[in-house]
Amino acid sequence: MTATEMKRKQGNDELPCLGNYAPWKEWFYEKVQQRCLSLQERKVKTIRAQKAKEEKIKKREPCDWLSKEWFSEEKESLDTRIYLLDKLLPTLISGVEKLLMEVERKNVLAPDKEPTQFNPIIFLGEYLMRHNPQYTISTKPGPYLRGMKMVTEELKSQMPGTTSERLARMKSEAKNKRKEKEQVDSMKSQVKEMRKEALAIQFKEWTADVSGRIPVALVQSALRSFPDVIASSPIDVRKPIYDRKLEIVDTLEKNVNTDEFTEYVHSYTEHFSDDMFQEILKHLCQCADDFQEAVRHDMWRQMFTDLFLHCDYGKVGLLDRQKILALLVDFYDRSPVIAKRGFCNPRQWPIIELQEIELADLWGGLDDQEVCEELSEKLVLSQTGISEGEILAYEPVDDNRQGTYRMTTSVREGLFEQMGMSEAETGGISKEENQAAESSDPEVRQEGEDAVSAVKSTDFEARDLDGDTIHSEKSSFHEGTKTERQTESASADKQEEAFPGSASAGYSLSTGEEPGSEKQVEEEEFSLGREPDTDTNREEDYHISDREPGSEGQVSQEKDNWIAEATSTISGPTPEATTMTSEGRAVEDMDIIASKQDAPVAEVVKETPARKESFSRQHGSQSGQQTSSETRLQDEDLLQDQGPAHSDRQDSPAEASQEFEVPCSGDLLTSDLSCRYSSYGGRIPEDGKCEKTRFPDLCPIMAQIQNRWASRSRSAFDESCLNLPQFVQLMETFLGEDTSLPTVKRLIAFIKEEYKQTEEEKMEQLEKAHHISRLAQRKLLLEALFEKWDNNASGFLDLEEVDAVLSTFKEGMEKEALRKAKKHLCSRYPQLSRVGKLSPKAFQTFLELFASEFPGDEDEAIDNLVEFLTTSVERSHTECLQGLARRRWLHNIQQAAETSGASMEPVYKAVFKALSQDAEAHGDNKKISAYIALLEENQLSPERGQILLHYVACTADDAPYVLNQILYRDMKGVSFAAVEEGKPIHVPRVQLHGNIHFWNYDRPVEERRGSLLVLPLHDARWRVFGILGLDTLRDQCEKTIFLTHEISFYQGVSQAFSKAYHHVCRLENVLQMTLTALDWLYPRAPSIHTVITYLVEPGKDKTCDYALRKVITTDNTGQKEIHSSPVLLLRKENLLRVYLFKCVDSSEVIRTSVCGEYHIAVPLRDLSGQAFGIFDINIRHHQKLPPHEHKDLQKMLKMAQAACSEILKMALEETEPTYVLEAEHRANLRHAGILFHRFMLQDLCECVQKLNAESFAEIKSYVEPPALVHNIVKAVLLLFHPDWKGSEETENWSQCVLKLDDNLIQEIYRFDPTAASVQVQAELLLDCITGVPRAAVRQHGGAPAAYLYDWVGTCLSLAEIASKKAPSLAPFGTQF
Repeated sequence: MTATEMKRKQGNDELPCLGNYAPWKEWFYEKVQQRCLSLQERKVKTIRAQKAKEEKIKKREPCDWLSKEWFSEEKESLDTRIYLLDKLLPTLISGVEKLLMEVERKNVLAPDKEPTQFNPIIFLGEYLMRHNPQYTISTKPGPYLRGMKMVTEELKSQMPGTTSERLARMKSEAKNKRKEKEQVDSMKSQVKEMRKEALAIQFKEWTADVSGRIPVALVQSALRSFPDVIASSPIDVRKPIYDRKLEIVDTLEKNVNTDEFTEYVHSYTEHFSDDMFQEILKHLCQCADDFQEAVRHDMWRQMFTDLFLHCDYGKVGLLDRQKILALLVDFYDRSPVIAKRGFCNPRQWPIIELQEIELADLWGGLDDQEVCEELSEKLVLSQTGISEGEILAYEPVDDNRQGTYRMTTSVREGLFEQMGMSEAETGGISKEENQAAESSDPEVRQEGEDAVSAVKSTDFEARDLDGDTIHSEKSSFHEGTKTERQTESASADKQEEAFPGSASAGYSLSTGEEPGSEKQVEEEEFSLGREPDTDTNREEDYHISDREPGSEGQVSQEKDNWIAEATSTISGPTPEATTMTSEGRAVEDMDIIASKQDAPVAEVVKETPARKESFSRQHGSQSGQQTSSETRLQDEDLLQDQGPAHSDRQDSPAEASQEFEVPCSGDLLTSDLSCRYSSYGGRIPEDGKCEKTRFPDLCPIMAQIQNRWASRSRSAFDESCLNLPQFVQLMETFLGEDTSLPTVKRLIAFIKEEYKQTEEEKMEQLEKAHHISRLAQRKLLLEALFEKWDNNASGFLDLEEVDAVLSTFKEGMEKEALRKAKKHLCSRYPQLSRVGKLSPKAFQTFLELFASEFPGDEDEAIDNLVEFLTTSVERSHTECLQGLARRRWLHNIQQAAETSGASMEPVYKAVFKALSQDAEAHGDNKKISAYIALLEENQLSPERGQILLHYVACTADDAPYVLNQILYRDMKGVSFAAVEEGKPIHVPRVQLHGNIHFWNYDRPVEERRGSLLVLPLHDARWRVFGILGLDTLRDQCEKTIFLTHEISFYQGVSQAFSKAYHHVCRLENVLQMTLTALDWLYPRAPSIHTVITYLVEPGKDKTCDYALRKVITTDNTGQKEIHSSPVLLLRKENLLRVYLFKCVDSSEVIRTSVCGEYHIAVPLRDLSGQAFGIFDINIRHHQKLPPHEHKDLQKMLKMAQAACSEILKMALEETEPTYVLEAEHRANLRHAGILFHRFMLQDLCECVQKLNAESFAEIKSYVEPPALVHNIVKAVLLLFHPDWKGSEETENWSQCVLKLDDNLIQEIYRFDPTAASVQVQAELLLDCITGVPRAAVRQHGGAPAAYLYDWVGTCLSLAEIASKKAPSLAPFGTQF
């Protein structure tokens, strides 16, 4: 505030106070401050100069340390000594010095001289008076005086309570603090350097490009996922991570080198404790491994993409799912038992769907097939001389690499030896040769044991061709534990080498050539359909051996078939690079990084620049990696097919010069297949050519509709076909994590060879694709036509108006067809005969029914109808712009619901914003008040009516008067009239009506002027569930009446709110069902560590990718965290958690390993088959769940999907919800929880219904049954007859056996545990089944006992949910 404003405010002629507001004060302080600063600077310079001068004097004339004699620790004379040294002695000692000098000058003490008049006392007195320190300036002090002054200062500093003592103490404390700070800074500097060195070493773990750089987006993803790893840590530990916001880099083109990586990561970790820094180092190592795995799998996915494009003969973007599954089953059955261990059984989940599993297999216990496979594996292993315990010797590694599993090296080497012989047996070698090879087994085993001892030693050695020893140090930062799991996978690959495939597929040789002939090799490569070996390899050392075929070098050659890839130009393999010693493998197992730098190994390989670079990761060479990989993989394939014989075949120059680009720098080409191939096969170009020419008026509307649609990156599941992302994901799931690259190639060659389609199937598939494309175009065209008619965005059309216009089609010649179509429409939508309103979907159905009555092509008839209806309505350009703006506002309401995370607050905000924007733009800038009230059951005052209106939201100005108010039926108002009639009520002048209830009692009667509009809120089946009210009482203008186009738009707002409200309600029901499902699962599957539930939130338009919202986290103790604050995952920010987005893209189950922990991502599908939710199941270090937990997980997922589908069906306007149990008719959130157990009950009832009296033969055969069997039967009987407690009917086993008949089966099938007439005594039943081991039920009672046990538990859960009372009122509303 200025002085002038102050004067105006006071309203008189008094001058303002100059003390606070006069401008001179600012100028004065400015000048004085400058002078003070200059004087201070001058004084400081003077003091510094004086100190410098004193220092020079001290150096030139050192102090006389005789004055130290005055320094003593005696406390009694301290005060006296200080006084003497400070006040007297400085002047007295200088006077005595002068006196002595004068005496010496006058020679007074000479004995032969006459006495003089010199009196020393008078001289000393005169000197003291002349040099009084109070009146004169002291002379220049001598060395003794300067020393005495220092002693005085020291003595003063020891005098308690004095200024000097306090100053000395402060100086001492400051000096100590300065030293401590310097020490801390030194320690911090050392820690900083150590951490940077550790980060620089960790950088080498990442797969860098040729320039030694990695994408910064990967580093960001690793840092972003770290808080999830330390989620159990205290908040003060996590706070530095959450406070530092990461800069989002959504491209992989921005890279960092070692120094930039070190600085970047250190900037986020500089405040971490040592323990936390070690944790993030481990996390970065795991992320580096995950990225290497992602690179490897990305190459697989590229190969699967090429395979899909090859098999998609019609280029329609679809393959036959059943044929692909049959081929996978065939490939699986032909594989050896050891090879099957790495595959996912194509007859089981997740390859097949849960709905495709027989109920008896799901609920009856473990599959017999699993038991048979396990027995066959034991048989094969016993024949090969290897015990199952050795092969299954997985040991969790308790080091930086948590989550990896080790197999003992001795077992691994022995397994390689055995598999090497198995390979030779199937490679076309004679029986005699096999026997000769078997004779070398002891030698091979001995060599394997030597390799084991080399691995276990700290300093290891490996021999090259010249017998030289190569020494390598153990890595100081990160051991190669990741190779242990890779070696484990290689053990299965040896059996896969002997894959007994068909001759047509090229898996065995049928020619009569010798094993080592060139012709035979060429024929096999051709029959396999194998591309030139351009696969790349990790930079590892492969020590070449000149041993005979069949030795350890050859056997261990194929232990690393899978290894990570690199990019560069490849060169042909040398004849020498055909074998690899197990000692070299031991070196690699011990330390990958160190072995990459062994120079003597590089000399073995052909001397080319690329090969020299392949043994140094620090140089970032990728061409050398690929050359080494090419050499080994080609030679491995030759040895696989030829047996032990060496091949003299040389690759042609054309093969040697081929190039293959593999994305080692982080450019994962297949991480978003749905986006990259979103247009592939999705739309036949010919289907949409006519829209732009025949319907030019609808083209802009169609473009706007397409822009509002979400992106097409999500695939819908179809049980009959697979699109590209689904096919790629299915193949990857089948192969598992640790399959070798040759196995992948063999599978691809097998699918290429065996996947066939007849011409009829090709035409049928092409017609299907055309049909799908035409339906999509038809839907878009009819939606655009609906919007052209519904220009005010009311959300519906009048059925009579549409019928009247259609009756003039072809000059009224199609009235009979119109009548039939209308009749069929009303039968499909029963509410139409009552309300007469057409929704967009009903409008489309009406036109399709009408067109189906015409002879000829239905598509042509639809086009003629669209053309006729388009010309029947005319819209001006202003009306089109108005309608466009209004639809954009309505779309924002729906988008707010879809991105709200099951919260109504964003929806209310979007509704009121749309109303205010329209009132400002198209309503003459009216000032409106709006409020929303929902119908609820009146449990507070039933005598005032069965239902009431609860005002849950309103505009901000009306919140004190309207929010959370209750309107009863006996109160004034027109709201209940709108509810009963189901039609809007418009009161143009409220002051003249007389039946209006005013919530604001403070408003004067004369100001109660304006218009009131009450709109009923309808659900999908046109049932009223609330009202939307608007008034203009705050607008004092005279023209405040709502116009017709405004009322129509407000009806559209009410429709949009209704859709948004029910969408949020569906999400709430799904989450409630999810909580029920997780509560059921966690006591049955303790091996599951956590289950995180995500909801898929679509992007704003088709150009934006979707996001994943974390909503629920459940651990294995049953503790649940419902995330109220938004936790969103975006694809571009979570490159290392891309498996979640792959799950959504393909709508299929994903099994993967992330950060050393195994995850199962399961989609929760909507009615169209797209994923709208995800269960991220973390099973920690268990590669597989125990069989019984795996079955329980399948049960939970199947019931959850069925319940979810049932919840979503309730929103459809053409179908009525299905109620099975009595408790489902009660309208509250309990219905969602009941659904989960209801589907479980239905499954169990179907299983029980398939039983008969003979099915209980095993149970009846017991004379003295096991206690658990008797308790289960007793619980079933007590559920029907609680009064039998303690009677002979339940306690006597002979009486219980008589009840196990067909009548009991029918009673179980018809039983409703939630019925009001049923009294379930939970305590009585729990006494019977509590403590019954679930695993023993099947063992002692068979499948019937298992069914009954699960059925009783499900009935108890349903009875418990049904007994809970619903809340009387909904939660209070929110003000905006």
